[in-house]
Amino acid sequence: MASDALTSSEYISHHLQNWTFGLHPQNGWSFAQSVAEAKEMGFMAIHVDTMLWSVLLGLMFIFFFHREARKATAGVPTGMQNFVEWVVEFIDTSVRGSFTAKSKLVAPMALTVFIWIFLMNFMDLIPVDWLPTLAGMVGSSVFGVDPHSVYFKVVSTTDPNATIGMALTVFALMIFFSIKNKGIGGFVGELTLHPFHSHNMAVQIALIPFNLFLELVSLISKPISLSLRLFGNMYAGEMIFILIAIMFSAGMLLAAVTGLSIDTIMGALLTLGGFLLQLGWAIFHILVITLQAFIFMTLTIVYMDMAHADH
Repeated sequence: MASDALTSSEYISHHLQNWTFGLHPQNGWSFAQSVAEAKEMGFMAIHVDTMLWSVLLGLMFIFFFHREARKATAGVPTGMQNFVEWVVEFIDTSVRGSFTAKSKLVAPMALTVFIWIFLMNFMDLIPVDWLPTLAGMVGSSVFGVDPHSVYFKVVSTTDPNATIGMALTVFALMIFFSIKNKGIGGFVGELTLHPFHSHNMAVQIALIPFNLFLELVSLISKPISLSLRLFGNMYAGEMIFILIAIMFSAGMLLAAVTGLSIDTIMGALLTLGGFLLQLGWAIFHILVITLQAFIFMTLTIVYMDMAHADH
């Protein structure tokens, strides 16, 4: 697809555009056939590919872990049971190290966050052209549409809607448990009586606006940093894969059209270089996708611990 009548900029734009469904001013409820149509659908449009892959991968996680939990035995475990037990033990250790209160919610939530985000990140290791090309072929053969108008973005965490949605869910739980454990007065007190404090009542009242401003900035920055960190790292990784794919396909195209010449050698070198870069970045990216899932999970645990801490 990198070389099928698409320039490099069009190729990049195509791979970074979501499969969008929404209310178009002229076409009504429909799928966007171009980037411009997707923009015209506005904020309430749905990224179908993000919803599809996030839900599918979440259901896969639930299915396999639930199946192994039901099949678990005290005897010789299977390889999958060993893996599930190792993951659960790892999450349990992380929760015990960062969460000081008692809650039946935090450990399952940490497990869900870690595995779900890891699976969504893992889709970044699938070659960038495979699934979008397959989607274009299905759209062309089944629905008779131009394959270049079929958008299919498979890495949900490169969509800020997904990462912000997860971060806001964690934020809402943090606010809920803060109020539940500390009461409205305790929660408001945390926002207005810290970090500056004075034993003089008049001075303390005068400090309330400054404390409120600083604490609100700190509070609001939590979901923003949580979501944008994951999105930024995964988006950058996806962009590098796309650029390497352009280099790889450009080398193959050059070698194919020039015949036996110095350009053929250059094309072969570009192809080999693209392959090696793709392989090297994929190996390094395994660490990136795991680390980003771990960071999101750890910060979630820390935020929940802050919500349960009563100062």
